[in-house]
Amino acid sequence: MSGDDDDRQSELARQHKERQQQRAAEQSSKARRNTFIGAGLAVAVVAGGIFAVTTLVNNESSATPEAAEVSESPSPEEEADDSPLALPTPTMTGPVTCEYKKDTSDVPMKFVGMPPKKVNMKLSKMTVTTNHGDIVIEVDPQLTPCSVNSMAFLAKKGFYENTKCHRLVKPEVSGLYLLQCGDPKAKADGKNPTDGQGTAGYVYRDEAVGVVPYGRGVVFLTQPLDAAGQNSSQFAISLSDENVQIDPVYSVLGMVTSGLEIIDKVAEDGVIVNEDDITGDGGSTAPKTPIIIKKVKVS
Repeated sequence: MSGDDDDRQSELARQHKERQQQRAAEQSSKARRNTFIGAGLAVAVVAGGIFAVTTLVNNESSATPEAAEVSESPSPEEEADDSPLALPTPTMTGPVTCEYKKDTSDVPMKFVGMPPKKVNMKLSKMTVTTNHGDIVIEVDPQLTPCSVNSMAFLAKKGFYENTKCHRLVKPEVSGLYLLQCGDPKAKADGKNPTDGQGTAGYVYRDEAVGVVPYGRGVVFLTQPLDAAGQNSSQFAISLSDENVQIDPVYSVLGMVTSGLEIIDKVAEDGVIVNEDDITGDGGSTAPKTPIIIKKVKVS
C-alpha cells in the first residue's frame, strides 16, 4: 500500500471516529423526555423471534449506543472502514444464574419469597388474563433470563392475582401512551398517593437495556427514574410507536402478540387523574374502566 493510501485510510478512520463522537454527544445532550415512568414506569418483529434484535449481551452488560447505528446505510467512506460497527455476539454459554436482593426502600410491598437463581430457559410465553380478556406476551430468556425468571416465579406464587393496572398514560396527558401494572398495593382509584410505588420486596439488575426501542407492543420493566438495577414486579406495555422517545433505561421483557386491542378499548373511556400522587409527575392516571389482572401464567 502506498503512503497516499495509508494517509487516506487514516483520514477515513479519523472522520469515522469523529462522526461517532458527534452522534454520542447529540444523544447525551438531548433533553430527557421521560415523564416519570415507573416507581412508580413498531419494533420490526423477525420471523420466529420477538425482537428486532435478539442477540444477547453478556450477563453483566447491555447494548452500546454504537450497536444501534448498525442499521444505518453506510456512506462510501464508512464502507472503507476496516472495523464496521456490529451488534454484540451472543455470549451465553452454560447455565444461567440470577441474583435477587431484598428491597430496602420504604414503599408498599407484597413479599412472596425470592425467585430461584436457576433459570428455565425453555419459557417463551407470558399470558396476562384480565377482566377484559387475555394479553399474550412473547418472552425470550435468552435475552432477559432474570426478568423472565422473576415473572415466572411471581406468576406461580399468584402474586398478580386480582391486582389492578394502576396507570394508563395517554398522549393528551403526558405525550406517551402506555399501560402500567404490577403494583400489588395499587388501588387505581385516583386517590391513593402511593400507587405506582409497590414492589415484590426484592430487586434485580437491568437486562437488554437499549437493545429494543419501546415501540407499540413492547413490554418493559419499570423502576424509579435514574434508579438502575431496581427492577421488581412492575411492568409497562407500550401502546404507541411514539414511545420510542423514552430514554433507553428500562429492561425489555417481551413483545405483545395479542390483546393490545383490549387496552385500546379501555383507553377510550378515559383516565382518572390523581393530583395528589407523590411521584411528582403531575398526577397518576388510572383507567376509568378498571383493568384487573386475574392471573398471570408463564410457560
